[in-house]
This record gives sequence, C-alpha cells and structure tokens, in this order.
Amino acid sequence: MDEDDLGTWRAFLNAHAVLIQRIEADLKARGLPPLSWYDVLWPLYRAEDQRLRMNELAQEVVLSRTGLVRLVDRIEAAGLLSREPVPEDGRGSYAAITKEGTATLRRMWPVYRGHIQDDFLDPLGPDAPLLRTALERLADASEVRA
Repeated sequence: MDEDDLGTWRAFLNAHAVLIQRIEADLKARGLPPLSWYDVLWPLYRAEDQRLRMNELAQEVVLSRTGLVRLVDRIEAAGLLSREPVPEDGRGSYAAITKEGTATLRRMWPVYRGHIQDDFLDPLGPDAPLLRTALERLADASEVRA
C-alpha cells in the first residue's frame, strides 16, 4: 500500500476522531450525556412504539451485545430508558425510551446538529454529496462481504 492510500485512511480516522472529540467535549461542558447515549436513544425514539428488542437495538448502534447491555444498563440507571419484557418470549426484552430520555435527546440534538453543520458539512461545502456517495459505497461493499 502506498503512502497516499494509507494517508487517505489516516485522514478518515483522524477526522472522525477529532469531530467526535469536539462533540463529546461540548456535550460534557453542557452537562449532557455522551454521544453514545444519543446513538442509543435516537433509534428508540423513532421506532414504532418507541421501543426495540435488544438485538434490534444492537444492530442500530453497531455494538456487540455485551457492549450494548452495559451501555443500556447505564442509560437505564439514569432513567432515560426502561426495559420491558417481551410477552411472547420469556427471555427477551425491549428497551424503551422514557419521557426523560426524549427530553434528554431533545437537549442533546442542538449541540450535535451544530457540530454536524459547523465542523463537518460547512468545511466540506460542495463536496459533501461526493463524500456521502463514497461512504455509502463503502458501507454497501462491506455489507456484501459480511
């Protein structure tokens, strides 16, 4: 692999890391939970009945089952989601967003949106659609190989 190709990979990783660090720092400064909590609460908020089975939630947030369970435990302890039994499956459970979870999501969104706009979209300018197309192509290729 040549240095230009490796440099492209490093630029992607570095840009992602810097953007996430900025978002995390801003959320923390405003007394809000980490971005990973937003990533869990958002799919619950938009789901039918505002709940998902744990395996569905794991697919939405791209975490291992173990990692998700630990994260859900912390979010549940904060009162932002609750677990509900699945009546037809004695072992299964739903994660459901609470009213406080929805309120927290709404407080987090302006911070997140601001960074998406200011730190990501604005610097890309007219190249944003090109990057989206390239990233979607990468995701599609990865799904085919999986």
